[in-house]
Amino acid sequence: MFAKLFLVSVLLVGVNSRYVLVEEPGYYIEQYEDQPEQWANSRVRRQAGALTVNSDGTSGAMVKVPITGNENHRLSALGSVDLTNQMKLGAATAGLAYDNVNGHGATLTKTHIPGFGDKMTAAGKVNLFHNDNHDFSAKAFATKNLPNIPQVPNFNTVGAGVDYMFKDKIGASATAAHTDVFNRNDYSLGGKLNLFKTPTTSLDFNAGWKKFDTPFIKSSWEPSTSFSFSKYF
Repeated sequence: MFAKLFLVSVLLVGVNSRYVLVEEPGYYIEQYEDQPEQWANSRVRRQAGALTVNSDGTSGAMVKVPITGNENHRLSALGSVDLTNQMKLGAATAGLAYDNVNGHGATLTKTHIPGFGDKMTAAGKVNLFHNDNHDFSAKAFATKNLPNIPQVPNFNTVGAGVDYMFKDKIGASATAAHTDVFNRNDYSLGGKLNLFKTPTTSLDFNAGWKKFDTPFIKSSWEPSTSFSFSKYF
C-alpha cells in the first residue's frame, strides 16, 4: 500500500499537476468571480470574458454569460479553456454560477484534463464585509477527481481560503487544500494590482506563491506572475 501511494503521488506531480491538484477550482473562472461589480448599482456580474497570460508560458480564456435573473440574483453559464506552454489543451471547464447582489455566490463545474480525466467541483463564497474601501470574502470548495489513469483511484480534494481587496485596486488572497487519499496539502498566497480600469475593461497584474507537501514529496514555495485582461458587456 505504501509503495502504491508513493507511485501515485509521483505520477500526479507529473501529469498536468497545475490543473489536477490546484489550490482553487476553475482557476480562470474563480479569478474573476471573486470581485464584486464595481460600476453599477448592482454587484451582480454582467456578461464577461477574460484572457490571462502566465509567466510560465501557460494561458487561459474564460467567458461568463447570464442565463436568467434579476437585480438581486443571477444564474450564468461558465466556460474556460487553459493552454499549456506548448499551446496544447491543458484543461477545459464548463458549468453554472450563481451570484447574489450582496457578493455571495456559488459555482458547479466540470473540468476535463487531457492525460488525467475529469473532475467535478462545487464552490461557494460568502462576502463578510464590503464598503467603499474594503472587500473581504471567504470561500470553500469540494472536488471529486475522476482519473482515467490505471492504478489511480477516484479521490476528493477540499479547500478553503479568503480574499481581500482595498479600494478595488490592491488585493491579496490565501488558500489551502487537502487531498486525503494521498495526504497531500496545497497552499497558495496571492496578490493583485489593478493597472487600468474602465466601466467595461480591466487590466490586472497578479503575483503568487504556491507549494505542496505529501509524506513522500515536498516542494518549496514557487513564485508565479500573470497579466489578466477582462471585458464586460
